[in-house]
Amino acid sequence: MTRLAGLIDMDLVGFDSPELFLRYSRRDESSCLILNLHCHDHEGFIQQCRLAAEASPPVVFICGHEDVAAAVRALKSGAVELLTLPIDPIDLAEAVLTAFALDRRQRRHRAARESLRQRHELLTPREREVLPLVAKGLMNKQAAAVLGISETTLQIHRSQVMRKMQADSVAELVRIAATLHIPVWSDTDSDTGDFPSLELLATLRDRWS
Repeated sequence: MTRLAGLIDMDLVGFDSPELFLRYSRRDESSCLILNLHCHDHEGFIQQCRLAAEASPPVVFICGHEDVAAAVRALKSGAVELLTLPIDPIDLAEAVLTAFALDRRQRRHRAARESLRQRHELLTPREREVLPLVAKGLMNKQAAAVLGISETTLQIHRSQVMRKMQADSVAELVRIAATLHIPVWSDTDSDTGDFPSLELLATLRDRWS
């Protein structure tokens, strides 16, 4: 590991067990977890697989040649890379840099989701009812009928939703709703009219991504 630190400008922190790592207060910067696979310690192996599955931070596994079968199972849990002993420092450095890049992307995505969640909390209960209707693609008259309010009132709520969620278009609102896992409104949720059959929210999100 000291050779790795010489190849990459990074700090190394050692842990004797997964429990010690979980109690560690992680700094707000890119990182990865390098695990020496404990294939012969079933409980430890399960803990390591769980850490890899959570992927925060991303995991790089190291194992002996005789442990490859179990290591493949661990790799399927979500680890970034699997390296066998003896370790080539260059291979390890490349794996760590890949993990760092993944960690940066995951951190950005988590920050973006948290920002959207905070915006959603600013909505009033009525505005939270309006959002999935607008994201579904209902016209103002249709959405107003679903909620039993006037079209003018619906337009006011819709404007507030777009403003508070910082959405410049319905397509952007669809992406936001999908990111926050807001349930899509279904025609079967209301008996106020024969509304058009539209594609699912996730499909719309993919189309406009």
